[in-house]
Amino acid sequence: MRFRTAPVEAILAELGQRLKQARLNKNLTQEDVAKKVGVARRTVVEAEKGHARLETFVAILQVLGVAEQLENFLPEQDLSPLEILKLKGKKRQRASGQVDDSEGMEQW
Repeated sequence: MRFRTAPVEAILAELGQRLKQARLNKNLTQEDVAKKVGVARRTVVEAEKGHARLETFVAILQVLGVAEQLENFLPEQDLSPLEILKLKGKKRQRASGQVDDSEGMEQW
């Protein structure tokens, strides 16, 4: 799947499908996962369709033993050397709301 250009709903559906495959690979039922997470089975069903709250999604990943893959999903972002100079060593706390066209949505 081309996450860069796919519609959000398609990306969510793909993530749900991957969550389901991870569960099946562990040979766990939806009920097993739901009990370990502390949610209703229906919540797991919805997560596997791509409709889950982020905290539920992460909890399911933890139960399935694949939460470490979140590092690949969204690695920690380092400050660029230019940004460090601009901030004079201070870590950015909020965005200005102005988008630099050279770094804008093209990176997504």
